[in-house]
Amino acid sequence: MSDGRLSRVCVVGGAGFIGSHFVARLLSDPATEQVTVYDNFSSGSDWHLAPVADDPRLRVVRADVGDLPDLVEACAGHDTMIHLASNPDIAAAVTNPAIDFDQGTRLTHHVAEAARLSQVGLVLYASGSGVYGDLGEIEAVEDHGPMIPTSTYGASKLAGEAILASYAAMFDFTVRAFRFGNVVGPRQTHGVGYDFVRRLLDDPSRLRILGDGQQSKSYIYVEDVIAAVLLAGTRATTPFDAFNVATGDYVTVTEIAELAMDVLGLPPGSTEFQYTGGDRGWKGDVPVVRINTDKIRSLGWSNQRTGPQALRDSMSSMADDYRAGLLTS
Repeated sequence: MSDGRLSRVCVVGGAGFIGSHFVARLLSDPATEQVTVYDNFSSGSDWHLAPVADDPRLRVVRADVGDLPDLVEACAGHDTMIHLASNPDIAAAVTNPAIDFDQGTRLTHHVAEAARLSQVGLVLYASGSGVYGDLGEIEAVEDHGPMIPTSTYGASKLAGEAILASYAAMFDFTVRAFRFGNVVGPRQTHGVGYDFVRRLLDDPSRLRILGDGQQSKSYIYVEDVIAAVLLAGTRATTPFDAFNVATGDYVTVTEIAELAMDVLGLPPGSTEFQYTGGDRGWKGDVPVVRINTDKIRSLGWSNQRTGPQALRDSMSSMADDYRAGLLTS
């Protein structure tokens, strides 16, 4: 961050799980001049920002990304936008297929327009590994093609990449898209680990597990994600580029359930695992995800936690938050 490129940052979705960690990380750097959180607080929370609430460099704008004039005004004078605003519940599209357009593709178009109109030089976009679709055991690399998403969430993320890439080429700003594995960590409000922790705290005798429990994916700690994004952002030179960000190891859903039991101090075998059956959790779910990370590692990045370590630390934090009443069932 020494080049000043990330000195004035607007974090779109900055009150959410990942966004609040970005805000804290940016404000930990004395070179950061201002961080603006732009969020409608539909899934974000005030308590996410509580550790930095008194920092005079923090400005919070409570508004919706769907309100383009408000977004343009909020981003004026910033050199960087970090775009994290999207539907946080991937499975919700099974019953509401429009959610990923309304809370994904449309909002990304507004971010692109705001960057153009506010003359923001750099946009860092939280995409996802869902853009690749169902490749089975094939390891996804950034230039894989064709990309055929199997969920509206993945389709929305891919459409967002295309929108931002075209704006970067046409209107002379820089975009970096990041295809994360499953991001976990403190203040998480969705995901398999979150679901398991709250269900086991409510009823430790049994646990409902979607699919057959053999779904196998990458889980990465939020601080490792932030380090990758900020590193690639400060080294951006071409108009558009994309990076996979993952740990390189994989954890099954059953293993996550066993980790959750261990975190909560439940004896092995004391909880009945009730599988719903099938090889995936819901229609559109990708049961096996393999992600190549050579590109981001070539910049000098490495993950500090393995997938199991990331899950254990995040579920321990979530259990504390749940018991404190900060998370609800």
